Amino acid sequence: MVRIGIIGGSGIYDPAKFETVKKVYPETRYGRPSDDIIIGKIAGTEVAFLPRHGKEHQFPPHSVPYRANIQAMKDLGVEMIISPCAVGSLKEEYRPGDLVIVDQFIDFTKNREYTFFDKKTVHISIADPFCNDLAKVFSEIAEKMNIRYHKKGTYICIEGPRFSTKAESNMFRNFADIIGMTAVPECQLAREMGMCYCSLATVTDYDVWKDEPVDIQMVLKTMRECLSKITRLLELGLPKIPEKRTCGCSDAAKDAGV
Repeated sequence: MVRIGIIGGSGIYDPAKFETVKKVYPETRYGRPSDDIIIGKIAGTEVAFLPRHGKEHQFPPHSVPYRANIQAMKDLGVEMIISPCAVGSLKEEYRPGDLVIVDQFIDFTKNREYTFFDKKTVHISIADPFCNDLAKVFSEIAEKMNIRYHKKGTYICIEGPRFSTKAESNMFRNFADIIGMTAVPECQLAREMGMCYCSLATVTDYDVWKDEPVDIQMVLKTMRECLSKITRLLELGLPKIPEKRTCGCSDAAKDAGV
């Protein structure tokens, strides 16, 4: 059984730092996950790593098998998920290359499978959707690394796979700090399963509100440049994660009878 899962976003596909033990590709009641789940160790800490979009980036944001991914992690014994991802900035002070430890989201998606509970009514509490304890661990590591980071940030999740129009981008600036395409429903599905969830978001661009067109090559270029920083953050942070959870993230699952 593996306690910690990593679901990687754009550019976080290099397992070179992993001490790989095995790969699994499990069948779940929601189908198979995006790709093989690599089980191994980072800095001596056992983790299960899954490329969210698949190794060939074959799943665009709106069609990622989110339920299968979270269910597969749950079946492996995962209790907490770390999500390195790429985001655009909606605020001047959130600069390209900055790390954002997300604390809130706004859901602007349109057509996804948002819950495991299709056959009974379950209302989970998700006022604070991201795990405060995990956020504290990685905030302290980022501080020690002396890198530019933000302890908090509101993430607006859009459907994709297209980027925003200028009008949309300027509207979103009134409500959020960063913008992406994958936090929802991944984060809330993890909460339904009683799992902790931490989003380590790397700012790759200023969306389109600064009149600079955004494309996937820009995103991947910045992520490649920041990959060593994210990898080091994981190497230093994973061993600091407490063995016993006291955060309360599992309470939603108890209420749901999971």
